[in-house]
Amino acid sequence: MPFTADELANINNAALEAFIDKGTVWKQNVANKPMLEAFNASAGRFSGGKDNVSFAVKAGQGGGSLQGYSGDDQVPYYNPTGIKRARFPWKEHHIGMVVTHTELKVDGIEVIESGADQRTSAMDGREEHALANLLDEKNDTLGEDYAFSLDRLVHGDGSSDAKALAGIQSIILDSPAVGTTGTIGRVANTWWRNRAATAAYAAAGGQGAITVNTANGGALIEFLEKEWLLLSKYRNGSTKVKIFAGSDWRAGYMKELRANGNYTMTGWQGQGNADGGMDDPKFKGTPIVWDPTLDDLGLSKRAYFIDMGKTGCRLLYMDGERMKKHNPARPYDRYVMYNGITTTAVMIAKQLNTSAVYDIA
Repeated sequence: MPFTADELANINNAALEAFIDKGTVWKQNVANKPMLEAFNASAGRFSGGKDNVSFAVKAGQGGGSLQGYSGDDQVPYYNPTGIKRARFPWKEHHIGMVVTHTELKVDGIEVIESGADQRTSAMDGREEHALANLLDEKNDTLGEDYAFSLDRLVHGDGSSDAKALAGIQSIILDSPAVGTTGTIGRVANTWWRNRAATAAYAAAGGQGAITVNTANGGALIEFLEKEWLLLSKYRNGSTKVKIFAGSDWRAGYMKELRANGNYTMTGWQGQGNADGGMDDPKFKGTPIVWDPTLDDLGLSKRAYFIDMGKTGCRLLYMDGERMKKHNPARPYDRYVMYNGITTTAVMIAKQLNTSAVYDIA
């Protein structure tokens, strides 16, 4: 089958005979992925053998209470109950690329085969004409496509692909008093809910999105002060909250800071000169990190306060199955090379009431 126009363009762009930055291909649209980076930094692991990652959770109280007595009064005894099992199914993911031997020859790369094994070697004199290592660049692009798609899954609710990972929107719900998480119903189990302030929650009788207002110390700041207390009500020693915000949410917060803060001759940044710029914002000492993916998903007016501690919301990878590399043998009638990556993972939460989602109007 002849090369497509895109394939020919890819070869030509990577193997031009003259280029200023020989050997370098500058990426133009690779955005930062702070939420994925944070989840990976605190990622856990689990073993195979079952279809789900399962653990026990409970409300904390079983229905008993202290009762006064005197003398030989009859006193009651009760059997504490309330333990439930949360179950989150793990998912398998694949991404793979194919490159033809012809493409590699054009780039001055020889493919050496020994049975099913294939390896590459640069041809003599290749450096005289090759711009960039085509195979390296293809593998680099494969890696970015892997990260990009995993980042989207981490932000999602699992509806885009039933066989793929369900992300934070399946756990930190816009309307937290409905539905199920980890097979546990949120309606009856009020302790199994995240906090929220969204239009969807307002429609269900809860808190609506916050309207940014600089008056009286700032409406958003005042709201967050109260919410921080409520989020801390059930915190434990392993709670670690991280804040990820869309650009409009971040701008609204900073607008209230500017209106209610104190300017000095050194400016907001304290650099010894008048400076209208501000340092990156924080709340209660926790950085408010701009997450470009939220903007891309149309959620620029949203912020997630995510407990990423061991009992909060976590990304788990199956033992030995995180970014597992594969090099399948080529078909007998195709001169091609295959590279694949598989990952088996699940997002879980052992506690929901230490995380939140907040929108601004």
